[in-house]
Amino acid sequence: MMTSAGAADIATTYDNSCAACHDSGALNAIKKGDSAKWQQLIKQKRMPTLINSVKNGMPQMPAGGLCNNCSDDDYRKLIEYMSK
Repeated sequence: MMTSAGAADIATTYDNSCAACHDSGALNAIKKGDSAKWQQLIKQKRMPTLINSVKNGMPQMPAGGLCNNCSDDDYRKLIEYMSK
């Protein structure tokens, strides 16, 4: 269960590490809050694959998505946060 402090940390981490592209949709990033696209991606690729994509980077996204100290669980929480 995520505590309210944990939720706040995820929001802060998002703002610091993910928002640059996922707020604006820069470089084809799926926008935060575009639930339909996120749910489709999660269903298609599954969470472990998405987490690995973030960790390893993608052509348009640096490895770790600018969060070098995030754990796999943090990445999962960030993906879930963006998908809401």
